[in-house]
Amino acid sequence: MSFPWKPITTEAACGTSSTNGSNFGSSTAVRVHNSGSTARLVSVETSGASLIGTFTLGAGGTEIISKNASDEVFAAHAEILGVGCITEN
Repeated sequence: MSFPWKPITTEAACGTSSTNGSNFGSSTAVRVHNSGSTARLVSVETSGASLIGTFTLGAGGTEIISKNASDEVFAAHAEILGVGCITEN
């Protein structure tokens, strides 16, 4: 990431299915990091389990997801770590 961000929750492994995604403390931004050596799918859905979108996070990759406070993030593997954050750009 090339811009500053500040964690506001504790980093944790993402859930691995729609039924156990997290809203990361109702954060509107979530930093996700792939701690593994394989590209993994990351998904964002509404609190009602309606899929919003997906993307592939490469091995060792890091991204910040912008979402609504109630939206949830889950991934194809627990190697994806997430933390609620605020960006300072």
